[in-house]
Amino acid sequence: MSDGMSKATLPGLAQIRDEIDRLDADIQALISARARCAQQVALVKQAEDPEATVFYRPEREAQVLQKVMARNEGPLHPEEMARLFREIMSACLALEHPLRIAFLGPNGTFTQTAALKHFGHSVQTVPLNTIDEVFREVEAGAVNYGVVPVENTTEGIVTHTADSFLTSSARIIGEVELRIHHHLLVAEGTRVESISRIYSHQQSLAQCRKWLDAHFPKAERVAVSSNAEAARRIKGEWHSAAIAGETAADMYGLVKRHECIEDNPSNTTRFLIIGTESVSPSGEDKTSIVVTMKRNQAGALHDILAPFAARGINLTRIESRPSKNDIWTYVFFIDFEGHQDDPRVREVMSELDPVVSDVKVLGSYPRAVL
Repeated sequence: MSDGMSKATLPGLAQIRDEIDRLDADIQALISARARCAQQVALVKQAEDPEATVFYRPEREAQVLQKVMARNEGPLHPEEMARLFREIMSACLALEHPLRIAFLGPNGTFTQTAALKHFGHSVQTVPLNTIDEVFREVEAGAVNYGVVPVENTTEGIVTHTADSFLTSSARIIGEVELRIHHHLLVAEGTRVESISRIYSHQQSLAQCRKWLDAHFPKAERVAVSSNAEAARRIKGEWHSAAIAGETAADMYGLVKRHECIEDNPSNTTRFLIIGTESVSPSGEDKTSIVVTMKRNQAGALHDILAPFAARGINLTRIESRPSKNDIWTYVFFIDFEGHQDDPRVREVMSELDPVVSDVKVLGSYPRAVL
């Protein structure tokens, strides 16, 4: 055997179960002790600043999860161990201050799944109809944070999210990456050969285009506001199907007729966590900025990128969008490694000021851990 023990020296089943029971009691006692510490943290924070207490610290949670993964010795995978701690941290934070998290709804969307992956299941998720509404509720203080999709590895940038940042005061405080698996869902009793209409969000239809061409070339493809809405619609339609994820299938009691039908098996969506406060450095951070170009300036993009290259700062994303203020002018959304308080980043920002019309820092935040 791999651990050097012979079959004869293995403990009996009853003995192993007794050991599990003992370990469970120890784990439970330690979780309770951690929860009491969380309550003490809340009291200290409130005593220091009763009017502006911030209970959720993204950089602190990222550091805890990074340490969990670094010291993991198996047999559980490091990410699985981090997910367990994510839920413990979520429950403990709820003792300090229950969080309300807005997301692009309705219930059952991938954005809700991303919110729960990032914050854990001890938060209250609030579904909203549009990305604009998520931004407005965060700015108004009606919710603590919001979760919005920003880019997909297959379909690229989510333009509604990018454009919202141009006029919003909300800041990016975190990110989460979610592997997207699409399933063909049907209601009980629906026969595959009778399917003449397939509902889904337009991006999901695009992400499954080749599979649909091969398996349902004659079916009408109907774009709706979300995958969850697609799942809701087919409950009463015997000739329809929906493309959606696991959460929507469970929520609406649908049958997965075909699983993982996305054309790209590595299909991943990146979501941003938005709030109103700044985030301190975690040690592994990213910064997002919006740069407005000067009109008709030759070599402007080179002038923007050169300071990053000179200091060895890695760009992780660059996207252009039309400016909302002037025709034929453009803004660039740039993500790069590092925190805005880092000396190298400060040097880059000071060099950008003279060569661009405007630079808006959307936020510095911990890189996605899970």
